[in-house]
Amino acid sequence: MYATSGRGELERRIADRLAITPSDGGAPHYLLADARGARLAGDIAEWPELDAGVSESGTIRIGAGTEVYARATRLGPALQLVVARDTGDNGALLQRVALVFLGGGALFVLLVGGLGRAAAGRLHWRIERINDAFRDSDEDRLATLRGGAARDEIDELTGHSAAALSRQKRLIEAYRDASDQIAHEIRTPLMHLDGRLTKALAAGADSAVAARLLEARGDIKRLVAMLESLLDIAASKARRGDRHGLRPVDLSAMVTRICELYADSAEDSGHDFSWSVAPGIVFEGEESQLGQLVTNLLDNALKYAPAGSMVRLKLAPGPVLTVEDDGPGVPEADREKIFERFHRSANVRRDAPGSGLGLALARAIAERHDLTLTLAPSEKGARFIVKEQAT
Repeated sequence: MYATSGRGELERRIADRLAITPSDGGAPHYLLADARGARLAGDIAEWPELDAGVSESGTIRIGAGTEVYARATRLGPALQLVVARDTGDNGALLQRVALVFLGGGALFVLLVGGLGRAAAGRLHWRIERINDAFRDSDEDRLATLRGGAARDEIDELTGHSAAALSRQKRLIEAYRDASDQIAHEIRTPLMHLDGRLTKALAAGADSAVAARLLEARGDIKRLVAMLESLLDIAASKARRGDRHGLRPVDLSAMVTRICELYADSAEDSGHDFSWSVAPGIVFEGEESQLGQLVTNLLDNALKYAPAGSMVRLKLAPGPVLTVEDDGPGVPEADREKIFERFHRSANVRRDAPGSGLGLALARAIAERHDLTLTLAPSEKGARFIVKEQAT
């Protein structure tokens, strides 16, 4: 105002302000003074201990000891201003406002506290059920967690926790079995491999070195294949009952493609291979795993049935997959053991290729898809059947 209208307008505006009594009781006070602090306008008698040069503010006393909050500022080389406001009259108003806020806040806290306590108790009980399952994941407890319908996120979490714990138990058991078998079965091949490599390095003739290196490479390949099979078995067992990742698979088309690929191999090995595939059979699963299941059964039949033997594959609605041959068959004592890892039937030569994991992997893949793989009775040879568990 001083900058736009000059000192005269400023003095008139100060007089107008002093003539009005605010409703909130916080009366204003002014002092317009020259450079020495002599009053030119306003109701403050003398210049307070405030430095106008730095626009200092603080509490001062005016009149008969009334405390006001003031700020001093310099308007020009010969003009300075103090603006103040009463603070003592605000106490009652602030007290009433504080009481209202305190009362409302206390009521709100009590209401929220009561609701929160009830909700926390319910939540604690529900979370404790999940914690109990993690501490002791027996099947009865997991079945209880899975039993309720999902009403909210906690129920959904409960169901997911139960499913995760079930998968974890199967995964731990599967990997424990696999690690035990790996530790036992890999030690001997590695020792043999080390001996052959030592001989190859010590040999003087290039041909001998090359031959032994080829043998070592063969051992390495077999070792890698065995490791991959073990890992596939463990992964399939760990995911048993898990429907994630399953997609509709055209079994008829997939099995037909596999049979067409094996036709040339069977002809080269002297086997009479034929197949019968019903059209339009679709099944939910992982196509790569289901394909591996079929190839493992065909590999097993072509490997152990001698040349000239019959090998038959049939896919019927259900689905029901049958792979049979008229080879030497499986002794009665080995009919269930052949699905165990590293087990080989008594009528198989010890030097025959293979690690004893093909059927174990095939059964693990079948169980992962809620299928069963069994060795059915047959007059001659072996007859493997894959079908749904409820069929």
